[in-house]
Parts: sequence; structure tokens; C-alpha cells
Amino acid sequence: MKRGRLVIITGLSGSGKSTAARALEDQGFFVVDNLPLVLLPEFMELPQQSAGPSPPVAVVIDIRNQDYLSRYREILQQIKDAGHQVDVLFLDAADDVLVRRYSETRRRHPLNQNEGVLESVHQERRLLAEVMGRATITIDSSLLTPHQLRAKVLQIGFGGEKSYPLSVLLQSFGFRHGLPAGSDLVMDVRFLPNPHFVAELRPHTGLDAAVSDYVMDQPATQEFLSSFLGLLKFLLPHYHHEGKSYLTISIGCTGGHHRSVALVEKLHQELDAPFMTMEVLHRDIAKE
Repeated sequence: MKRGRLVIITGLSGSGKSTAARALEDQGFFVVDNLPLVLLPEFMELPQQSAGPSPPVAVVIDIRNQDYLSRYREILQQIKDAGHQVDVLFLDAADDVLVRRYSETRRRHPLNQNEGVLESVHQERRLLAEVMGRATITIDSSLLTPHQLRAKVLQIGFGGEKSYPLSVLLQSFGFRHGLPAGSDLVMDVRFLPNPHFVAELRPHTGLDAAVSDYVMDQPATQEFLSSFLGLLKFLLPHYHHEGKSYLTISIGCTGGHHRSVALVEKLHQELDAPFMTMEVLHRDIAKE
């Protein structure tokens, strides 16, 4: 019988377990949050009954689970004895960092009984001492941003079946119609000569060869493209390495018909890498 792959994500409340879970989900894991520990052995048998390949499983189990500590060793051994491959990822952070995180989010610590967050953190650390000692991998997130923690989890790998690429949206737009929501990088190309003022080009768009040639033949365009392409070729691998899943690059001219459209099409031709997928959108090309 096929055996499964399991990563148990555990650790201190506020240490980044949700971030780690999302990172594994992006690696192709089937992720369950706060599954009762007693159901875990039965749950691991369910995927094995299907005919197709089963995804690896990641389960977030922490102090919220009432039977977590009393039966942790017993159930973990039961899963291993059944032949499943198991890793335990323990997320930790310094006490003052955890207190600050709870203060910033205004969340209630799961053990807080009006004695204060710090005392709740101390209590949880004592309760989880044995669990931490049995962890396969421990990550201290004290000095890590969520992006850095995600990248660290992705670097560990855990044997996920696949790692999703960086999804890049290249879009043209017109400043006349407002900035696109959700843009990560915005470039204003209104400094380039405008085909709108060339009578025979005005009715056309940057998708037409005549307009594209006009824009691309400008010395300023060539210099801009050389610099901007160099910047993107530097940035994109770093965004992917950091663990970013989506990136929106917006190129704007006055109306979103000519210069921005031509440049987005050119960038789409020039940018290609195995770690990313690319989509093109001309937001305002049909607007007056």
C-alpha cells in the first residue's frame, strides 16, 4: 500500500505557523489547520485509498488542540509505525517578539486567562518543551519577516511534489483613468514621444506594427528599455527566491493606447525564465 508524506506544523502561538502552512500549500501540500490529533492516523489513511497519486499532507497542530500534549508521542509513533514519512516543523520566537506580535494584532493568546500575554507565552513554552525537543526541524522566526519565513520553509523543501512559479502580470494603463489597484511596480512612460500626435497613428494602438515601430525607434525608448529590462532581470529572480507568488508590473502612458501597450508587448517578448509565468493585460486600450 502507498504510504503518505506528512509534515506536522507546530510551535508557539504567534511564531508563524500560518505562514509556514501557506508556504507548504504553495509547494503542493494538502493543508489542514487544527485537525484534532486523535483523527490524524485515520486521516492519513484516507488519501491512500484513492487510485491516483496523493498529495503530501501538512497539518497545523498546536496548543488549541486539547489532546495535543497528552497523546502527542503515542499518535506520532502510530503514524510512523504505519509507514508514513513524518517531519515535525516547530516554529519558535523570542518571548518579547511574541508579546509584540500579539500587541500589534490585538489577538487573544489561546492560554490567556487574564494573567497577561507574557505569562501565557511562558506557560505555552513550558507545555511545548517536549514537543520542541522531538521536532525534526526548528525555525526561530524572531528576526524574520513573513516573506523571509516563507522563503526559509520553501528552501527546506520537505519533498513537496511541485513548487509554483512566480506569476507575473504585465499590464498597460492610462494615467487618465487612474492607477491600477494592486500594482507592485509602476512605470510612467509619458516622457516618450506620443504617437497620439501623429495623425496617421492616432486611430491605432500599440498592438499595431506602425505604432510599435514608432515607439521602439525612439532613442529614448531604446535607452529606457535597456535600463528597465536590466532592472527587471535583476528583480524577478529575487522576488521568486523570496517566495513571492504574484507580481503586477504596470506601465502607464496618458491614455493607455499607444506607448504603454507597445512597451508591455515588448517586455513580454524579452522577459522569460523557467521560474515564472507571465500574463498580459491592456486595461485601458478600448477606453476613449
